[in-house]
Amino acid sequence: MHPSIHALNNPEKPAFIMAGSGYRMSFGKLESRANRVAQLLRSHGVTRGDTVALMLENVPAYFEIMWGCQRAGVYAVPISARLVADEVAYILTDCGARMLFHSASLTDVAQKAAEQLVDVALFAVDADSDIGEYAQARDAMPDTPVADRSPGSVMLYSSGTTGRPKGIKLALPEGQVEEPTRMMTHANVRYGMDEETIYLSPAPLYHAAPLRWAMTVQALGGTVIVMEKFDAEEALRLIEAQHVTHAQFVPTHFVRMLALPEHVRERYDLSSLCAAIHAAAPCPVQVKEQMMAWWGPIIHEYYAGSESNGITVASPEEWLTHKGTVGRAFGCEVHICDEHGEEVPPRTEGAVYFANGPSFEYHNDPEKTVAAHNARGWTTMGDIGWLDEEGFLYLTDRKSFMIISGGVNVYPQEIENLLLTHAGVVDAAVFGAPDPDLGEKVVAVIQPSDRGAANQGFAEELHTYLRSHLSRVKAPKRIDFMYELPRLPTGKLMKRLLQDAYRGENADLMREIVPGK
Repeated sequence: MHPSIHALNNPEKPAFIMAGSGYRMSFGKLESRANRVAQLLRSHGVTRGDTVALMLENVPAYFEIMWGCQRAGVYAVPISARLVADEVAYILTDCGARMLFHSASLTDVAQKAAEQLVDVALFAVDADSDIGEYAQARDAMPDTPVADRSPGSVMLYSSGTTGRPKGIKLALPEGQVEEPTRMMTHANVRYGMDEETIYLSPAPLYHAAPLRWAMTVQALGGTVIVMEKFDAEEALRLIEAQHVTHAQFVPTHFVRMLALPEHVRERYDLSSLCAAIHAAAPCPVQVKEQMMAWWGPIIHEYYAGSESNGITVASPEEWLTHKGTVGRAFGCEVHICDEHGEEVPPRTEGAVYFANGPSFEYHNDPEKTVAAHNARGWTTMGDIGWLDEEGFLYLTDRKSFMIISGGVNVYPQEIENLLLTHAGVVDAAVFGAPDPDLGEKVVAVIQPSDRGAANQGFAEELHTYLRSHLSRVKAPKRIDFMYELPRLPTGKLMKRLLQDAYRGENADLMREIVPGK
């Protein structure tokens, strides 16, 4: 299926509704505008295989531009609305963008970025999709399909948490724009998504999962409820008010909803919710247990990346009998390999590789592309984990976050998950900081539930708590505090910023850290 088909069969049905403003766009209107966007691309010489970029908050124009790109056979590059001009210029240059659609509120950033480029057309997109520079250019175009329609693709850039972001380039699909995608089949078969779906999208659309899921729901004929910004109670209110059937979250969203007072959580009727899907990071077992107790066995999990090279899935029932797993391979194979590339037995930690999944490359970085493949052609995203005897995958951490302390490998995820089980901890980051004796020492930065607890006494309490559950080498040598950890709107922890602060390379952030012990 495809939005163009739903525009013919059910033109007045809303393709999406903006949660904050209540603005809604029908499939008929989305079809007309997507065609105009495709015509606008052609009028600027953008042809199949070219690249255009979007630097937008969650605004109504996002979907019409994306669907315009999808039928014009071009690569659409979503850019975070939080980046500065130099970062934006790097991505625009690296991907070779011919056009940039940017929020009107980000005009200064877009113009400064464009000063460093030779040839990129800028279009300011107003929050009201019916007015402004972009709307005028769009509406000057015919709303008929371009003569050479062909399917496009999304080219996503890594968040840059461990260095310069890299573009993840997949081959453009062949065939007709209406042909179903693998994700549509997965959404329908695994989660029951169809034209009756009402899907809550709580995260920024410039990230992989929110964008792909929302467009998949529209392709199936469902309606997307778009939150301009996540708020825990507002998410519950929307589920009740809009009769939401499906939603996708990250573990941080769960933590924030669980932190609501019980009388607030009990205020809302969530009975319409058929499936809540979560990904992006392993969910602490205790957090997921609490969500299951609250919402029932409707919480599904999957593990995948922007590379789209493979996926594992876990149903609620599978997770309850294999707590902590991120699931089993779905449409691919999972292998665990040691540092020599040899496959290891069950319950042995190693690098996670996918086989028989889609191919990909890192744009303009052949060395990184080669490094992501082993001699057998299997691909990895750099995660560490292990498989049990039934093929269920358990993630340990990312290889890039591994701490080498006194010659011993320490993975922060286990320590962070344990910290989150303490009632006084809202958020936690564990990483390596320079140490003259050990090379790196394990440091934890905690967001306490009570701001007044950011002191040496609470730090010592946490030390005692951790030492009762962890070996000595894993226990943090220092615990400090922040009132809010640096996270992206998707919930992804910007651990590199904290690492830089403890290396003396981010004095501004270091001033936000309250010393503990």
